[in-house]
Amino acid sequence: MKPLSIGAKIWLAIGTAALAFVVSGGFLIAFLYEKLYVDEQLGQFMEEGSALVSFYEKEGLSEELDERVEWANERSRAQFLLTDDPMELASGAPFAADEDAQLITFEERQSLLDGETVVIRREHPRFQQELLGIALPLISENKLEGAIFISMPLAVVYEAFVDIQWALYAAVLFAAFFVVISGKRMTKHIVEPLREMKASAKEMENGHFSKRVAIGKSHDELAELAHSFNELAKSLEQVDRERNAFLANVAHELRTPLSYMIGYAEGIQEGVIERNKGMAVIEKEAKRLDRLVNDLLDLAQLEGSDYRLDKEALPFAELAREAVAAFAWQAEQKHIQLELELDEDSIIDADWDRMQQVLTNLLANAIAYSPPFTTVTVRITSSNGWAEMVVEDEGAGIPEADLSSVQKRFYRVKKGRSRQNGGTGLGLAIVQEIVAKHGGDFQLVSQEGKGTKAIIRIKEIDVGAFKEGEQR
Repeated sequence: MKPLSIGAKIWLAIGTAALAFVVSGGFLIAFLYEKLYVDEQLGQFMEEGSALVSFYEKEGLSEELDERVEWANERSRAQFLLTDDPMELASGAPFAADEDAQLITFEERQSLLDGETVVIRREHPRFQQELLGIALPLISENKLEGAIFISMPLAVVYEAFVDIQWALYAAVLFAAFFVVISGKRMTKHIVEPLREMKASAKEMENGHFSKRVAIGKSHDELAELAHSFNELAKSLEQVDRERNAFLANVAHELRTPLSYMIGYAEGIQEGVIERNKGMAVIEKEAKRLDRLVNDLLDLAQLEGSDYRLDKEALPFAELAREAVAAFAWQAEQKHIQLELELDEDSIIDADWDRMQQVLTNLLANAIAYSPPFTTVTVRITSSNGWAEMVVEDEGAGIPEADLSSVQKRFYRVKKGRSRQNGGTGLGLAIVQEIVAKHGGDFQLVSQEGKGTKAIIRIKEIDVGAFKEGEQR
């Protein structure tokens, strides 16, 4: 069996609600008829009958009582009957009926004999119309001397209710119509955005992320869902653009060294380029190609959710000191001074090799983009359980417009800048991933013409626990 759509479920609920409303309205109308008219009419019968009984108790069966009953008959729509022989009621009085026809039952006659008022609501034995009435006993000296019977066809009672009944029916139908119209609008409000989302999701399956869902002016949960869907589509569109740009950049980065290698190899074969010079260029480009492939594989591993770090308690200062020592010769060649300002007590829970890779990338960038006779400073401080390492240079700095994008893969502030300095364009992206894997934070602060600060913040571990572990 095919499952019901949301629209069908909503209409089923609306139809059920409308039907329940109509049925409830019908019961309400019947209840009002019974309470407002039937009960009120019986109350009026009781009031008029009690007045006649009171007169009987004063005057007894007399002509004056007959006159009062006759007067009541003339001014009322009900029929009044005074009888000094209650057995007449059993024969269908006040109408001449067949012998077998009985207006009151034997049990009701017994109630009259006991001095109780009897309420009668049943079909008349002769005229096949429903009758509403009461019979009041006339008791004298504990003896039933007669009875007063007041009755009226229910059709007469119903006449007064007809206009109100139709008004109530109209109100119920109008309310049901209103429920249906409101339900239609509600269904459109709910189903249309969902259909749009479904259509957009289908397009996303085919790689198209540009379509958006109309949100409208409402601020309900559906609007929030549509907004979230649009944000998702926007994010996927951005990811798709970045993926395409990444593939284009990879192709370009791979093609460039390969073009150099092929060009120089052909030049050597044709004797246009000196062999040793050409082989040196080919070797340089081959090494660059190797670094690029390794960085791509490294980045792919780091971006995987199942990549595991080999963490241990590490003295942050020792880590920085070892990384800086590896760049001493390179810095000396450019007449760049390396300075260390280290908090020797800072201990972090980290992967030694990966953190060495972070420092290596940051120091390589700082030295590569610093002019001669400047200083590169590595500073480590501790505050509120966090260790902060800053690698600061006095280079050209990064323009503000490029600062938010420079950590992206293959992003270059100036075309050819990484190539001239031997970079692959993936260093900062790798730094970002490694620091994130450690639960830390990485940011760049730079001002054009005044240098750049690369700032890393990583959670520290308890120094006392670390020293106690070393002693053991």
